[in-house]
Amino acid sequence: MHYQNERNFGCRVSDDWEYRGNKVAIIENEKIRVIILVDKGADVYSFVHKPSDIDYMWRSVWGVRDTRKFLATTGESSWADTYEGGWQTCAPTAGNHTEEYRGAPIGQHSEMSTMPWDCQIIEDSPEKCSIKFWVRTYRTPFFMEKTFSVRSNSPYLDIDYKLTNESSETEECVWLEHIVFGDPFLDQSCRIDMPNPKIFNWSEDTKGARLKKYEKGEWPYTVSKNGKKEDMRVVPPKDSKLEDLAMFHDFQEGWYAVTNTSKGVGIGMLFDKDIFNYVWNWQVFGGGSGYPWYGRHYNLGLELCTSLPDGSGFPNSTDKKTSIKIKSGDSIKANIKAITYHSDKGVAKINSDGSVIEIRKEEK
Repeated sequence: MHYQNERNFGCRVSDDWEYRGNKVAIIENEKIRVIILVDKGADVYSFVHKPSDIDYMWRSVWGVRDTRKFLATTGESSWADTYEGGWQTCAPTAGNHTEEYRGAPIGQHSEMSTMPWDCQIIEDSPEKCSIKFWVRTYRTPFFMEKTFSVRSNSPYLDIDYKLTNESSETEECVWLEHIVFGDPFLDQSCRIDMPNPKIFNWSEDTKGARLKKYEKGEWPYTVSKNGKKEDMRVVPPKDSKLEDLAMFHDFQEGWYAVTNTSKGVGIGMLFDKDIFNYVWNWQVFGGGSGYPWYGRHYNLGLELCTSLPDGSGFPNSTDKKTSIKIKSGDSIKANIKAITYHSDKGVAKINSDGSVIEIRKEEK
């Protein structure tokens, strides 16, 4: 469509934008504005809470690349070279060490999050707007669809997903929603709330790690390198120079929340825990010496995933695979609600309708 309906009230959506050579879509209502890089993985580049003018999404120091004018010096780290931060959809592999998929060379977090997607506005009214994105991968036989929707005065973004195996055979898959929060939303006054998952310290025993390698915990505590309790509700400051990776699993309910108690705003994710069995907790709190972070970044990843990194099992476990299997022609459907809210305390629960129950003072 050459000319879309223009509106400056209620719900609004447009895919007629460009940023640094990338096609861009914007969907918003009175409370939130979401910017999607259509030509780069249909990534959520920006997610703004309008009343507070806070963008929840982290942005890397190198930002969005115009890949028409950018050539990496090697092909080994191209995912990181074009990683602007924000929120990516990654499938059918995810993790740092994947080398191939069924004979196809494959890089970090697979190909879906670096490809251009197609899109179409499917609903456009002051009461509700929806835009659909889809992609068919090159080296693997998968077709991903995701539809973003907002309703008037609603505090959340509603996303419907459908992942289809187009192979003639059953295929393995790791599906990761790579969601990363950053400053200025993220600071040491933030609090993380979850419905009592188990914790596994995936971290390596490096200088910047605070967690003891391969130890287990029960929310909210796990074991630190010095053998003491580590409260995972707490977000350390940037000058702590920490970098860790933990896995949350066996959720009682499918939600989590991050609240900035000093700014009085937060964001939560409501998800299907039977599909997204794990939340990867990627933490770069000023840590990460050398490539690619060089101690410059401050971010918190709470990434929904069907599996553990590269589809493996827990280290030292008899279960060697966590990747899911999808039969030929079959699809997996899922829904995620990204919910904004006001709070200076934290979250006790997110209900199935997206409503947020704040922690009472005595529960803090």
